[in-house]
Amino acid sequence: MKTRLLLAEDHLMFRQSLRILLEQETDIAVVGEVGDGMELLRCVTEIQPDVVCMDIGLPGLDGIEATRRLRSIAPDIKIVGLSTHTDKHFILEMLHAGALGYVTKNEAGEELLRAIRAVRLGRTYLGPRVAETVADALLNRDGSRAAAPVLSSRESQVLRLVTNGNTSTQIPEQLFISPATVDVHRRNIMRKLNLHSVADLTRYAIRHGLITN
Repeated sequence: MKTRLLLAEDHLMFRQSLRILLEQETDIAVVGEVGDGMELLRCVTEIQPDVVCMDIGLPGLDGIEATRRLRSIAPDIKIVGLSTHTDKHFILEMLHAGALGYVTKNEAGEELLRAIRAVRLGRTYLGPRVAETVADALLNRDGSRAAAPVLSSRESQVLRLVTNGNTSTQIPEQLFISPATVDVHRRNIMRKLNLHSVADLTRYAIRHGLITN
């Protein structure tokens, strides 16, 4: 039986390239494509994929939050994270959200195929570059335990939403918190990252693979 696969990727040309690659495989059927996180949640029940390839930088609702919500409404669906970067914070957040696999877009060939086949069977699969980053995050090179991430989980959610263009009205609605709480998180993010404007936040997010320019 073929693995039913849904592509969640906002860059059309990259998504089309992935589809061409995947449709050459006899054990994989691409059953749908979406370009943002909210669209994914709207259509996933109807499409009923076995596996979702999820870009973490999706607009509307980013891939990490979309993964978290998808796991709550459709826990049998397996998720492979995709990103252009290997920042340990976002990799670990994606895995904590419920993804079983994670590969970089530069590895989106044989490594992606291996990841899809592994997660379909309920196994974890990390691309080589991702696996190295995760190992370094769990254990520093000097053998000591790694430091905790700079941002809290909620602060990371606010950062992703801000840098993906969500307004001060939209963010509280998506996270089910008050506007005042959003402002507190925003100030904490600026202080912890030593940033001073939304433009600085956006550049930080691009560098760390949260969004693309």
